[in-house]
Amino acid sequence: MKFAKYVFLIAGIYGLLITFPLYFMEARMSTDYPPAMNHPEYYYSFIGVTVVWQVLFLFISRNPIRFRPVMIFCSLEKTSLIPTFLILSPCELFPQFWISLMVIDLAFGVLFFISYVRTKSADTTDLASAS
Repeated sequence: MKFAKYVFLIAGIYGLLITFPLYFMEARMSTDYPPAMNHPEYYYSFIGVTVVWQVLFLFISRNPIRFRPVMIFCSLEKTSLIPTFLILSPCELFPQFWISLMVIDLAFGVLFFISYVRTKSADTTDLASAS
């Protein structure tokens, strides 16, 4: 259970540190990745949803056994960039900078799945003692 606590705590803190500053970087993103944004609502909505996921990771870290079923969805969230990479990369439309971020997310996705598996025994122990 400690493993899952630390994995989700680190993922949540890391995610907030990486994501929250994006709220103040719209102009820079438009410059670094032209063309300029025509629909900033998509940009800010993406950041908002991503921040909510990071808060969920922190929430799970408080009680991994209770929120074990959600871990599968967290793992899917962390690996959801892979299909985009597989589709866009052969067309050279996937920025190289994003590959390192994708690898970090993939690592967290694997760690989330390992956390899910490792909390199983603790989950069944708690259920048996409750009855």
